Amino acid sequence: MRKFAAVVSTLALAAGAQAQQLLQSSMQSSMQPSLQSSTQSSMRPALQPALQARIVRAADVASVDAIVAALYETISGPAGRPRDWERLRALFRPDGRMIVHGPNKEGGYNTRVMAVDDYIERVAPLFAKEGFFETELARQSEQFGTIAHVFSTYESRHAPDEKPFQRGINSIQLVNDGQRWWVQSLVWQAESEQHPLPARYLKAR
Repeated sequence: MRKFAAVVSTLALAAGAQAQQLLQSSMQSSMQPSLQSSTQSSMRPALQPALQARIVRAADVASVDAIVAALYETISGPAGRPRDWERLRALFRPDGRMIVHGPNKEGGYNTRVMAVDDYIERVAPLFAKEGFFETELARQSEQFGTIAHVFSTYESRHAPDEKPFQRGINSIQLVNDGQRWWVQSLVWQAESEQHPLPARYLKAR
């Protein structure tokens, strides 16, 4: 009987140890996704600046003047010449927007809000067929702290030596995060008979 009792006790201890191992394994498995998710989440902010640093040109974002000049340069070029879209993307905050506001056929106005990639998708086929050069004619700027607003008068041409086929205003909102300037939003409206450009927006910088 003593031997039988010892065997039963040994089996009970073994079963208890096995159950404890299974419980620990189950707990580790249930914790692993949350730990993995937490680790990935904590890594994302650290990865974003590194990815941005691969494509951004420091000179483009060092000042308001530089980033506005880069905006005009990235969208301009002869027909069929690929634009440097990565350079354009690097000028904008990830949540930045490009917004065109203009008249519609019904006599009212439409506002189209686009992410940078939406804009690229819209204009890339046009730029493949014809040249597009946009230059700054005049500018009015305001800045407070690390925010700035630029009212930039533009002229659009199909070739650098042609007369402009369009003029208008680029309204550019910019922010500085302490390291560089970003375009937060760009809103533009073309000049029209109903809304000719005022003289104050035609004065050279």
